Amino acid sequence: MYSIFIANTKVEKRLNEYILFRQDIKEKLDRLKLEPRRANGAHLLHGKLDGKWSCWLGSNIRLIYIIDDVEQRIIIQAIGSHKLY
Repeated sequence: MYSIFIANTKVEKRLNEYILFRQDIKEKLDRLKLEPRRANGAHLLHGKLDGKWSCWLGSNIRLIYIIDDVEQRIIIQAIGSHKLY
């Protein structure tokens, strides 16, 4: 199972706000830990975000992250609407 790390305090604050608003996000993050390339509609991004991954956490909530297979980590870099990318 992968562990989740958050890139910076701004992203951490925003993620915590979403979790307070929607309790199901915790469950979706747990699924992501098990299958970071498949859970929650995960897909590889291209263009300026090439090599990063995105998944769906709610109605208009997207998560952008990097998968570190060596360390078994998911590094969350951004959270928000599709306007992130």
